[in-house]
Amino acid sequence: MWRFIRHCDTIFQPEEETSGIKNNEVEEIWKEKKFSSRLGFILISAGCAIGLGNVWRFPYITGKYGGAAFVLIYLFFLFILGLPIMVMEFAVGRASQKSIAVSFNVLEKKGSKWHIYRYFGMAGNYLLMMFYTTIGGWMLAYFVKMVKGDFVGLDTEGVGAAFGSLSTDMPQMIFWMVLIVVIGFAVCSMGLQKGVEKITKIMMVVLLALMVLLAVRSCTLEGASEGLKFYLLPDFGKLSEYGIQDVIFAAMGQAFFTLSLGIGALAIFGSYIGKERKLTGEAVSITILDTMVALIAGLIIFPACSAFQVNPGEGPGLVFVTLPNVFNAMKGGRFWGALFFLFMSFAALSTIIAVFQNIISFAQDLWNWNVKKAALINGIAIFLLSLPCIFGMTIWSDFTILGKDIMGFEDFLVSNNLLPLGSLVYLLFCVTRYGWGWKNFLKEANTGDGISFPGKIKVYLTFILPIIVLYIFVQGYWSLFQSL
Repeated sequence: MWRFIRHCDTIFQPEEETSGIKNNEVEEIWKEKKFSSRLGFILISAGCAIGLGNVWRFPYITGKYGGAAFVLIYLFFLFILGLPIMVMEFAVGRASQKSIAVSFNVLEKKGSKWHIYRYFGMAGNYLLMMFYTTIGGWMLAYFVKMVKGDFVGLDTEGVGAAFGSLSTDMPQMIFWMVLIVVIGFAVCSMGLQKGVEKITKIMMVVLLALMVLLAVRSCTLEGASEGLKFYLLPDFGKLSEYGIQDVIFAAMGQAFFTLSLGIGALAIFGSYIGKERKLTGEAVSITILDTMVALIAGLIIFPACSAFQVNPGEGPGLVFVTLPNVFNAMKGGRFWGALFFLFMSFAALSTIIAVFQNIISFAQDLWNWNVKKAALINGIAIFLLSLPCIFGMTIWSDFTILGKDIMGFEDFLVSNNLLPLGSLVYLLFCVTRYGWGWKNFLKEANTGDGISFPGKIKVYLTFILPIIVLYIFVQGYWSLFQSL
């Protein structure tokens, strides 16, 4: 195994020379390596963090574990768990000016092996897109279906059957997956500033506007007050109903996974910014924006579910079955449903574009490929790698791994393995003398204007936070084996 890793390490060493590449091609590779504005960095980084976990998983897990009391626990863990690791990812990215493909190589001490994790980090980005593109395709499909009025006149069973029909129709799912992949890589092929930054800015502004509009409409529905009370007024007595340990683990898990930490998806954007601002303030801004989206999503879903007397804790079916039924019962529901799935599509695309940009950067850092070449080859690769997820719901539907279908297993590998273990790698790399080291990290994080990263929390970061991350990792497997 170690011989194989060392062999791969030789193969994937970044090219120092640009022989065989024309000067104008080299210039093309590097001409757009910085964001044009601070706002672009914040919106794009938030777009990477803001995904379906905010607007799909957060509402139903909040509904499952007691509402407002759960939200407060979630916010607590978001800032003590997720925020420090986000700062560390940004610091590694900015100091190295590289993606995870070579960032550890640049910063690690000579002879150390931290760079071995890059294979797992890069794999995490590809694995995430292997199923995320399919789900993103569902969102686009539902937007089109809402616009066309496909759900008008359907009863509850009919709406459920519509999703069943989509999730078992292989040609249809491949079409929507391909469309998502093409859109994502088309944006990335336009370059960092003209493509990724410009388009994501527009999407994020529209996304936030749509969310506010939908939240206002939901909160003004007749019967919405009970849902608002459940969501906004903490009742800590409810926590005992679900088991304090289960509630705390769910809050830690949601706080941890919502920011997409550990696979270098945020570190790449750190490499695109200058030294003008301290990284803690930037991370706080992104975390607040990410949290706002999740909280506003709750203001859309809980009042609407209350108004039409449906359970908001029904799991993933909340988005594709429960809410279309809600929109069917709502005056002007076709219009509001179309806006909702447009917003969901933008939430998915913001993450997909951000991760695609990271994947493209791998090829740039390792082989000096230009943007268009990297986008084309990786677009084909992601298309092929996304097919098993679709096959797992159709022709391979009987195939399971550890009791999970292919999509579930891919999600498990990323969410319960690579994200926590990758976060642990970044954490230890920044705080221990065997890695980059505390002083180097602190100097990088606190370069510029803004909020300083507190040096006094080193003990917490060195001894307590790693235990929390390991607990999340172990608990994921414990829950898995309990379900078998």
